Amino acid sequence: MQANNAVLGIMNMGWPEITIVIVIFILLFGAKKLPELARGVGKSIKEFKKATSSIEDEVRNAIEEEPKPSAPKPQPTADKEKTSAES
Repeated sequence: MQANNAVLGIMNMGWPEITIVIVIFILLFGAKKLPELARGVGKSIKEFKKATSSIEDEVRNAIEEEPKPSAPKPQPTADKEKTSAES
């Protein structure tokens, strides 16, 4: 029962509202066009998911390929400079 409530609670729509929406779609597009529209929507969703997953992969690869910061090089101290200047 909770699954039905979750699905129907998306836009606070009950069965009467869903039935009305389906009837309106059939009137607007015709029964013959609905399968084509559903296929188009399905393909669009598939392409969108494919694009988002490829972007996620690119970001993940970029993060993995970032060069790790190396240890800072020791800088000469003032004492070493004085001794080399005196020599």
